[in-house]
Amino acid sequence: MKKNLVSIIIPYFKKKEFFFETFYSAYNQSYKKKEIIIIYDDEDLSDLNFIKNTINKKKNVHLYINKKTHGAGAARNLGIKKSEGEFLAFIDSDDVWKKNKLKKQIKFMNKKKIEASFTTYSIIDEIGNVTGLRYAKKKIDFNDLIFSCDIGLSTVILRKNKKIKKIIKFPDLKTKEDYVLWIKLSKNKIVFYGLKENLTNWRKLDNSLSSNPLQKLKDGFRVYNTYLKFNFSKSILHLFLLSLNYLKKTF
Repeated sequence: MKKNLVSIIIPYFKKKEFFFETFYSAYNQSYKKKEIIIIYDDEDLSDLNFIKNTINKKKNVHLYINKKTHGAGAARNLGIKKSEGEFLAFIDSDDVWKKNKLKKQIKFMNKKKIEASFTTYSIIDEIGNVTGLRYAKKKIDFNDLIFSCDIGLSTVILRKNKKIKKIIKFPDLKTKEDYVLWIKLSKNKIVFYGLKENLTNWRKLDNSLSSNPLQKLKDGFRVYNTYLKFNFSKSILHLFLLSLNYLKKTF
């Protein structure tokens, strides 16, 4: 593990129209001690040359190609396995970071001596128009997370210490795989601290899995019933509260 190095993990699946902007928002960060790990997670290789041309001859950029599509969680797990940094940062291949995102967040984490952090972020549409804003809370622990997920994946940085290395693995879910991991970490006494500065644009697409209400409800139930071992009634109750809190944030 290399001290102060940030390993940036980007899973890729059919986001050609957005990837160029995403990649350069990570590559051009003012924080220089970084590596970028891209996991091409699509058995259809038609976008592969585009990815290779985008990253051609860029230093500290690594590309891994999955023979089959495994999903974003499994792709990130491979990225974690290949990472060499003290810090892990995640960005989906259609989101965008502000130029000083890593620099400000690492400074925040080192100053506070914390293991996990997240930030305020903007919600943008397909063409980049800002449609909303999610403010980072001061801190989030297990008791907060079981009722509401207020942590944006592409804002998160984790310090890859021994404790986190033993725990960190995204589950096999189509959506909410990040939510399960945050719960798992927080259950092991890792507190997420929020940096209130807006440092990320999260792109909300109408055709994405995360926009599919039925899929989100199915995976939400599994969060409670399968991963937290809640009984059926308790799982339904928490799913209702989770959905209610989501609606409150939306309107």
